[in-house]
Amino acid sequence: MRRRHFLAGALGLTASPGLAAAPATSLRPLQRGGAKTVRPAVPSAAQLITRAGLGGRIGFAVADAQTGAILESLNPVRPMPPASVAKAVTALYALETLGPGYRFGTRLMATGPITNGVLDGDLVLVGGGDPALDTDGLHALALHAKEGGLRAVTGRLLVHGGVLPFVERIDQSQPEHVGYNPSVNGLNLNFNRVHFQWARNGKSYDLSMDARTERFRPDVATARMAIADRAGPVYTYARDGDVDAWTVARSQLGGEGARWLPVRNPDLYAGDVMRTMLRANGITVSKLERTDEMPNGTVLGYETGAPLVKVARAMLRYSTNLTAEVLGMSATRQRVGRPETLRESGSAMSAWLAERAGARRADFDDHSGLNASDRISAADMVRMLTAPGAEAKLRPVLRQMNVGEGRPISVRAKTGTLNFVSGLAGYFDTPSGQPLAFAIFTGDLDRRDALTVAQRERPPGGRSWARASRGLQGKLIERWAVAHG
Repeated sequence: MRRRHFLAGALGLTASPGLAAAPATSLRPLQRGGAKTVRPAVPSAAQLITRAGLGGRIGFAVADAQTGAILESLNPVRPMPPASVAKAVTALYALETLGPGYRFGTRLMATGPITNGVLDGDLVLVGGGDPALDTDGLHALALHAKEGGLRAVTGRLLVHGGVLPFVERIDQSQPEHVGYNPSVNGLNLNFNRVHFQWARNGKSYDLSMDARTERFRPDVATARMAIADRAGPVYTYARDGDVDAWTVARSQLGGEGARWLPVRNPDLYAGDVMRTMLRANGITVSKLERTDEMPNGTVLGYETGAPLVKVARAMLRYSTNLTAEVLGMSATRQRVGRPETLRESGSAMSAWLAERAGARRADFDDHSGLNASDRISAADMVRMLTAPGAEAKLRPVLRQMNVGEGRPISVRAKTGTLNFVSGLAGYFDTPSGQPLAFAIFTGDLDRRDALTVAQRERPPGGRSWARASRGLQGKLIERWAVAHG
């Protein structure tokens, strides 16, 4: 363990509660001439926490970003659910393992010769894990094949997503229909979501399930919707072979509307849309199947994603769970080999964090923070933020936001929100230019655990609790800007 982290940890562990509040006046010596440097009085952290009235547990730590020395802390070693703050850990894990210029790729391959425009063999869509692959990208692959002279396929359209393990859903405890909890695989399309739209037509409804982008709206056969005459639940899900079979309660539809639903057969969903894009380019192929074997053959088209640094920046800005899981599992695959499960990959990231930054009690079951079973302490989060070289990689990709009231303070940070769980961690400069690193975690886990599955999408009191937690985060940062400038 590096010396500065030992000292920082010791300070965080031994400081008494009375030292948590900075003095109203500076402790600097008097300057010549009798002038004394005076700082404005600020509320203590204890006062701010009392005013917030959150209940549950709170832990925070703020440190000098250059030295890692802890300046102020409360329950710094208490493990807390980080929610989407975990994505900041994932971003550094992926950037340092894969490199900022790494690009995911998707291939369209032919397993046999092409004669007079006819492929005597199978056409294979091979996923490289690209979390941002969309319908436009599949159309580009089909166009490559057309420009190469392909017109028909005697064999099948195969899909291969085995570069990463199949994860049916990121968090098993979430409601079935939430789009932020999709399946994950090595072949992911449109963030593994399908667009469901409805419109009243007389006494019935017109329904559609498609893989839309701004350019295309191809209907899909791997997901279907049926209307059920019931009061609730709003949606039900069942797997019918290789089809995602949904039902929706008629009483909940109203006149018209739309929403994104998660996909549970991501490779076949991508193949379904790929076949439509091929047909749109004059290429016919009949049967669609998945394959576990990496094919040998000729590459007809190759689509690359954006550099990893841009993918990480978008993930942190929009907090896309699928992207986080793909980045995390891809980094684990590079470091120790292909993981068999998401939890195994999360454990590999926990071990990396212990080695990289001296984290003592980090325990991840995923890379997005969607699972409330993830744990990290404020001290461990700050250790990562202040580890050698971490700020230079993380600060540019973290989202810039303003917090506080009056004269807002600009921070580069990642937010995290689950039901009755909230977090914020990152960097900011005090008005005097002092760079600080911080982590704040709040959670009322008893209140969270009492929710039924039906309540988890919109829990009673959840919005007001989250608003109070964000308010406390802003007040603490305002305090630190003055007390530790």
